[in-house]
Amino acid sequence: MEPSLPVPSAIDLLLRNSETGDIPEITAIYRHAVLTGSASFEIEPPSETEMARRREALATGNFPYAVAIVSGKLAGYAYAGPYRPRPAYSNTVESSVYIREDFQGRGIGRKLMARVIEEAEASGFRQMVAVIGDSGNHASVRLHESLGFRVIGTLQSVGWKHGRWLDTVLVQRALGPGDTAPPSRTGR
Repeated sequence: MEPSLPVPSAIDLLLRNSETGDIPEITAIYRHAVLTGSASFEIEPPSETEMARRREALATGNFPYAVAIVSGKLAGYAYAGPYRPRPAYSNTVESSVYIREDFQGRGIGRKLMARVIEEAEASGFRQMVAVIGDSGNHASVRLHESLGFRVIGTLQSVGWKHGRWLDTVLVQRALGPGDTAPPSRTGR
């Protein structure tokens, strides 16, 4: 078992909304995840231009997109975006979180996701889904469970990356009143 790294204190850690100027560091974090990991099923890392386009689409849609700054460095990012394009899904979002390799294991992902959850609830969304790449990614499953997500199921061998078949684990949590009342949001 690896020793736990210290969690940054409130002084060391700053959470804020993402900005256009964050794109180079966000792109670098995601590039590393695409090339070396199985959290994303993309094979080729997107360019800064593409990452800026994706961020802008989320910002235009008023979806939460946060970054964590630790000692002046962008340590990670998390966001929620549309789950599916059809109007009936407009009250459900899909979340993603990526942490720079040298900052993993410090609780930064949990703090980022907690902020994204809070902002999604404040915006009136009712369900949040995450698709965890690789059923062997126990740290991500534990992170999501610690934030109230429950495992819904596993899609087996749906992706081929790094010379092996990968599963995805679907997790979900209610936001605000969840499904106990009609939605307050209307289609996008």
